[in-house]
Amino acid sequence: MTAWTIISGEYPPQPGGVSDYTRQVARGLSNAGDNVSVWSSPAEAMEEPLDGVRVNRLPDHFGRRGLAILNRELRANPNARALIEYVPHAFGMKAMNIPLCLLILRHRQNDITVMFHEVAYPVGLDRPLHHNALGVVNRAMAAILARAASRMFVAAEAWQLELSHYAPTGGIIRWLPVPSNIPVADKRAILEQRARRTAPGTTLVGHFGTYGSLVAERLIPVLTSLLSARTDIRILLIGRNSERFRERFVQQHRSLGERVMATGTLAAADVAASVGACDLMIQPYPDGITSRNTSALAGLEHGKATATTAGRFSEDFWSTSGAVMLAPDRDADALARCAIELMDNRDRAHAMGCAAIKLYRDVFDLRHTISALRMP
Repeated sequence: MTAWTIISGEYPPQPGGVSDYTRQVARGLSNAGDNVSVWSSPAEAMEEPLDGVRVNRLPDHFGRRGLAILNRELRANPNARALIEYVPHAFGMKAMNIPLCLLILRHRQNDITVMFHEVAYPVGLDRPLHHNALGVVNRAMAAILARAASRMFVAAEAWQLELSHYAPTGGIIRWLPVPSNIPVADKRAILEQRARRTAPGTTLVGHFGTYGSLVAERLIPVLTSLLSARTDIRILLIGRNSERFRERFVQQHRSLGERVMATGTLAAADVAASVGACDLMIQPYPDGITSRNTSALAGLEHGKATATTAGRFSEDFWSTSGAVMLAPDRDADALARCAIELMDNRDRAHAMGCAAIKLYRDVFDLRHTISALRMP
């Protein structure tokens, strides 16, 4: 039995992709026979306990008292494997928690694995000074953690090169795709959801996400183009902030609003049923789809044909897998045409759905994550 100390800035019931991922990993390691202890920030409610997983809440958000407790924990359990689920903004101190990184470095004699869900805030001459300052500090944090780590993983393949700039010479950085945090819905739940959302002769096009500004500014023109081109389409907006996004869309396009529905925040099982009810998914992303876009993975795992965007961070396998149809970033009409082609070519959509399931099982399934983490 291997003992694990997992340090994560968020853990259920706190919302967030890293929160759900940490719980998946903790459960997967426990199911593999390991002993798992999770340390995370304070939460108002307690997560339902998992067998073999002990969840510890720090008294602050990785501040002075919390770091003192982590220091004692790492010192008391030098033989435990430490796993840092790293996102700069998740650890407080306005995404500049240098003291936490230095604490991890002081315990580099422990077996430390760092999973970089993100590396650093972007910098550039076109960005405000305070954003560039944050990016510089983030890079210093990544460099400290890279020197503390026995092993390093990244959630997006493109970040291997970026992280290599801060890692010690010869440090190995592996790409470790993130699994979906949404279960596969059963057929009855899918049929019930579909009966609520659409009628015979219409196509239900879904989008799943949290509707942040960068995605929203891409999604609005795509939906406008799609709904203007076809009257037999209904849009289902799934996930947190979807109702607010729908209100914004309807204010701009009142004549199209009656064909757009929003679920709001849902439990994971209801998200799954909603995704399963859709005929296809449309998922634009800034800089293109990558392996860390878990909102797209829910559709893949459900075997949904997906129209999405290619960009500078997209891994090569997306264009060769047959699992998605790609359009250039910020080309709303091209992405809408992809969706319409999938509507009109059901055989291609079905083949794409089968390829999506295969891609998910071959690349993203949680078993690959657990196997990689448990390797000596």
